[in-house]
Amino acid sequence: MDGGSAPPSRPPAQLNLPPAMARGALAVEALAPPPSPPPHSDHVSRMINSAHSQSPSRAIYSDRFIPSRSGSNFAFFGIQPSPSPRSAASSSSASSSSSTSSSSSSSPAAAAAESKEEASSSAYNALLRAALFGPDTPERKESPAVGRNIFRYKTETKRSLHALSPFGFEDAGNVVSQSPVKAARKVPRSPYKVLDAPALQDDFYLNLVDWSSHNVLAVGLGNCVYLWNACSSKVTKLCDLGIDDSVCSVGWAQRSTHLAVGTSNGKLQVWDASRCRRVRTMEGHRLRVGALAWSSSLLSSGSRDKSILQRDIRAQDDFVSKLAGHKSEVCGLKWSYDNRELASGGNDNRLFVWNQHSTQPVLKYSEHTAAVKAIAWSPHLHGLLASGGGTADRCIRFWNTTTNSQLSCIDTGSQVCNLVWSKNVNELVSTHGYSQNQIIVWRYPTMSKLATLTGHTYRVLYLAISPDGQTIVTGAGDETLRFWNVFPSPKSQNTDSEIGSSFFGRTTIR
Repeated sequence: MDGGSAPPSRPPAQLNLPPAMARGALAVEALAPPPSPPPHSDHVSRMINSAHSQSPSRAIYSDRFIPSRSGSNFAFFGIQPSPSPRSAASSSSASSSSSTSSSSSSSPAAAAAESKEEASSSAYNALLRAALFGPDTPERKESPAVGRNIFRYKTETKRSLHALSPFGFEDAGNVVSQSPVKAARKVPRSPYKVLDAPALQDDFYLNLVDWSSHNVLAVGLGNCVYLWNACSSKVTKLCDLGIDDSVCSVGWAQRSTHLAVGTSNGKLQVWDASRCRRVRTMEGHRLRVGALAWSSSLLSSGSRDKSILQRDIRAQDDFVSKLAGHKSEVCGLKWSYDNRELASGGNDNRLFVWNQHSTQPVLKYSEHTAAVKAIAWSPHLHGLLASGGGTADRCIRFWNTTTNSQLSCIDTGSQVCNLVWSKNVNELVSTHGYSQNQIIVWRYPTMSKLATLTGHTYRVLYLAISPDGQTIVTGAGDETLRFWNVFPSPKSQNTDSEIGSSFFGRTTIR
């Protein structure tokens, strides 16, 4: 070397690429040399490169991003980029040249240079897109419509690969808005407990099972009433009516330990179960008392003599009013949850609704074609009443007593013996007799079947629900009581019932 040492040669600039990308695939041939920068660019380059010394032995990766106007998509945000000095100069020169020589066409050399510059710009954009976002990133061909709301809420169950693109590419035809489908709740198909109930009568018109708010089950067996404590499984004999009488119905007061017992002789007894002591005996019916319903201190009794008696246990009289309307035995009675309406069903295929002060029915329904024993008021919707018909009818009908209209009807395929609504969810249970002897859990209002439970070999004539609303007990002429967990708890659908679900097996209630 002559005249001193030459400055060290700078290694060629390297593009910051992911390690998995082959550098040979990104080579661009015949790129036009960059235009000479303005005078101030050398000063900027020295300021940028003065603090960095590149090592030829390794590639440099940085997380710093310097935006470039040439790579920005201004049309995406609905704004126009400001013209650069170069573009302004070229536009002014183009306008001046077109004004001086408007008739002359551009030379082939100029057209070739312009084409070469466009190809070079496209290649650079492709390289930049691949380096920043990966080689498979699609190029956005079209800009969104003017006035599009960029930051909008969007519900979609499945996002496409293009939805992750920073260029906003999306296929509008593939976007599906759906709410997640809730899985159906599973109902155990077997009872968790079975009790033997000798002498449990196989009579459609009787009501011999009821569950109290204090978690005690009352069962009428022959001429005796037995109490089964669901917490301790203790069995207590409450009363014995003697050889000349038998139990036809039992019914607990809503929030006390008083139990009403209807007899075959037409009498009604009220017992204090906590003391196993009879409080009083009331008369008024000439024939058996097969249906009972409590409303605070008011007790309603339905009889084979076709009448309904309203009794106030605080008054000295045996009854305060008599409701007449049925032409045959009264076999179903239920007060609404607000204690304003009483529904009654009879062997005359009629369903009546009474108010607190009427002695004649205020609503009459005659659509059933068999005896109406199954009656249930909805705890979720005021005025919603469900009723079920016997063997010749087999239907569950829903009524709106506020508008005096029938809402729907479903044919169950067998005799409807009982109905009860869940207090925790909008579902109900029906028990059936001829010919399938099944128990069905329904979802209202679709009336889709959640479960069909079998196990009884006779008609499932008796039904009661636990105070926590999770467990039902069913009784049949096969002299068994079966306990089923069918409804979820109010707080969690996975919580087990507290009503002795850990006791599994078969025992005797007396």
